[in-house]
Amino acid sequence: MFPFDVEKNKGSSDSIHSIHVSEIHTDVRSDSIIGAPEEEESPLGQHVGKFTVVALNFSQMIGTGIFVTPGSILKGVGSIGASLMLWLLGIIISFSGFAVYTEFASMYPKRAGADVAYLEKAFPKPKYLMPVVFAVISVLLSYSASNAIVFSQYVLVAANREVTEWTQRGIAIAAIGGVCLLSWVSNKWSMRLQNVIAYVKVIILFFVAITGLVVLGGHTRVKNPKGHFKDPFKGTTGNANVWANALVKIIFSFAGWNNANNVLNEIPDAVRTVKIYGSVALGLVSVLYMLCAVAYFAAVSKEEIKHSNLLTAALFFKNVFGDSAGQRVLPALVAVSSIGNLLAVTIGHSRIVREVGRQGVLPWPSFWTNTWPFGTPGGALLVKFILTVIVIVAPPPGDAFNFVVDLQSYPSNIFLCLLVVGLFLVRRRRQKAGLGRAPFRAYTVVAIFYFLVSLFLLAAPWVPPPGGANGGDVSFWYATYCVVGIGIILVCGLYYYIWAVVWPKFGGFEHVEEIITLPDGSTFTKINRVKKDVTPPQSDESEEDIEEAKGARILEREVY
Repeated sequence: MFPFDVEKNKGSSDSIHSIHVSEIHTDVRSDSIIGAPEEEESPLGQHVGKFTVVALNFSQMIGTGIFVTPGSILKGVGSIGASLMLWLLGIIISFSGFAVYTEFASMYPKRAGADVAYLEKAFPKPKYLMPVVFAVISVLLSYSASNAIVFSQYVLVAANREVTEWTQRGIAIAAIGGVCLLSWVSNKWSMRLQNVIAYVKVIILFFVAITGLVVLGGHTRVKNPKGHFKDPFKGTTGNANVWANALVKIIFSFAGWNNANNVLNEIPDAVRTVKIYGSVALGLVSVLYMLCAVAYFAAVSKEEIKHSNLLTAALFFKNVFGDSAGQRVLPALVAVSSIGNLLAVTIGHSRIVREVGRQGVLPWPSFWTNTWPFGTPGGALLVKFILTVIVIVAPPPGDAFNFVVDLQSYPSNIFLCLLVVGLFLVRRRRQKAGLGRAPFRAYTVVAIFYFLVSLFLLAAPWVPPPGGANGGDVSFWYATYCVVGIGIILVCGLYYYIWAVVWPKFGGFEHVEEIITLPDGSTFTKINRVKKDVTPPQSDESEEDIEEAKGARILEREVY
């Protein structure tokens, strides 16, 4: 039996009483029991409408990448034509991923947290393994230090102030503190603010795109803009490492098209809304990214981009509007973009961490789950703030900070690869259960293509950079963060084996899930240690029947 049918096996709500624990028997013992229970009505409210879905995805996709990446891509691959081809490939990859995530959303519309829920459902066995590993990684690496630091840098540049180490750190801490505080005090107002910033960012990109068309029309100070596109593939490199790095940068420039999946249970008519308005957001950003890239290349020659240390966007503003625009206006725009990205990431990731806490594999599940007093994920926001401050303050600038920031990426790529594999596993289980296709189904060829992309993201970081083994963004071996990321996952696996296999075996107990409902309507799974029942079977019961009942039992109670 598949998870959608669980409710009719649980019995009526009359069997759930205050402080009373009722034992419920069911023949389902897979992903319907393991992990977090569905919340029919989100205790976080339903403040996410159609325009907020668009804005959430806008705001996470449009960070600082579009101001920086086009120039670095051109420097790498060597030609405008090759650069534009890679941007087009990035769009195709993003829509492929969007299809995969939308299929998962259509199967689990009551679950927030995206990857948390989807991996939990895709890999129910070994029991607790995926929730444990993903939970530890998600919490430990939940910091957003790079976004906060970028914001502080550009605020100081825009204000024409000296960028000192502790001034930069102070502004970064204030930024993450303000974002977390607003997200804790009010879901509604944090959503509204990020909506405003998101649409401001879209207006900025529209302005750049339209300015680029004006430049191409010959109505600005830029001389012979169309000449920049003559022989567009001249100078294209054949270096595979450069192409791989360029594609990785473009893929991450689009990152965030699935942010609305993190707040799925806060969206009315979630599946239809995400399917339509999520694709609108991705489509609009795709068009704007292509137009912005064309605008940059129209206003700035290939040679100028290659030989300048300035941001491509800074060169664009300088060439079109003069020095002052490049020096003052652009940093302010990048600062707005980065703070909006920080807010969108914080909103989405707080739901991921809350959903992780609801699975019951972390200590004190009520801390992670409770939405008191403002109907917001306060526990998740507090942890995110503390970890981000530690990463901002503790590592010295340079290698240590870059390494800690890089460390987030590789475990995420591993989980992405598993997620696509999990889609095929869930499809197969649905077919065996006779449930038919999901309400939305990605084309199989699209899912396979996205799986190959996920494999590419796992392989690409191991390819040596042009500068050799020590030629990355740190002075030591370039792939150290990959090894450490894998090491963290292996340590999580060892912890799981001790906690879920060795300890129960020698302790003479079993783990039994208890579903608890808090006064705010939040529900979570609490995993209890229960001594094994060694009572011999009655004459009318076989040992197999008793073991099946013991393995499938689940407890429910409400806490007042």
